[in-house]
Amino acid sequence: MCISLITKGDILDFCKPLQLEEEQLRRRTNGCKSQEKKLWIAKNYVPVHTHVYKLQEEFLLPEFKSLARLCEVKDISISKVSPHLECMKGADRVYRIPVFTSEFCRHLKEEILHFENSDLPNSRPNTMNNYGIILEELLDFDEGFVKPLRERFLSPISKLLYPECVGTNLDSHKAFVVTYRVGHDLDLDYHYDNAEVTCNISLDDSYEGGDLYFGGMKSERRRDSFSRCSHRLGYGLLHRGQHLHGATELEDGERQNLVVWMRSSGVRNTACPMCGRKPSLVETDGRGDGFTVTEVDVCSAS
Repeated sequence: MCISLITKGDILDFCKPLQLEEEQLRRRTNGCKSQEKKLWIAKNYVPVHTHVYKLQEEFLLPEFKSLARLCEVKDISISKVSPHLECMKGADRVYRIPVFTSEFCRHLKEEILHFENSDLPNSRPNTMNNYGIILEELLDFDEGFVKPLRERFLSPISKLLYPECVGTNLDSHKAFVVTYRVGHDLDLDYHYDNAEVTCNISLDDSYEGGDLYFGGMKSERRRDSFSRCSHRLGYGLLHRGQHLHGATELEDGERQNLVVWMRSSGVRNTACPMCGRKPSLVETDGRGDGFTVTEVDVCSAS
């Protein structure tokens, strides 16, 4: 049986001694608090676009569906797939891929805005972004939309492009929408993700600035030069979670992105992606950070 877990190792790297106990408590209780918000939202929220909560193929660009099918062909090589990808200049193994239709992006943005205007409680997307929503809390969007998007489309693409990151499977995720606008978050500091593979999908095209920039991998020596990658409506920037990156300052308008952090328990159970150590795990409510432990229900000596 698999249970939801978080790791303690990366907390030691980012917290001062006096903050450690508080951060451990926050992580242990975060899943429970998120579930409470999800139940409250389910009871009180009336969506404006009910169709966006279940993945439908008409939401997806034909090129995206073709790419996913191609990546599932036995013994297919990256060279055969590369004509269907846009390799970002200067950014090693960062790809721009077609994902959503512009109509779906518009409907999803309207649904997110409708939810934000409801004043119902929701959690911050992550510790770096202040504005946006965690999609696991929003009705059935996570199970009905993000999970099949990961399993049927993003996983086969990622497995071909990043086999060392995926292992046998990308078996969990954390998905959220981030919002950048004047007076709110404008940029994002240089960082790496708590993910094996990340897909960052643009829901907007009415803004200036806000490009992503990439350096080297977390394990490499820090570099002074960066490669800049622009967003495109309905397209996703696909990259390894350990690839250091940030976002330039938004100059005008509003930018919203759907971000999917995809995780492989088989990979991260060996080494925590945040601290690089053998995970020291603590059980928590909800999905945790994608780590798993297998419990045997019968005596192993029998």
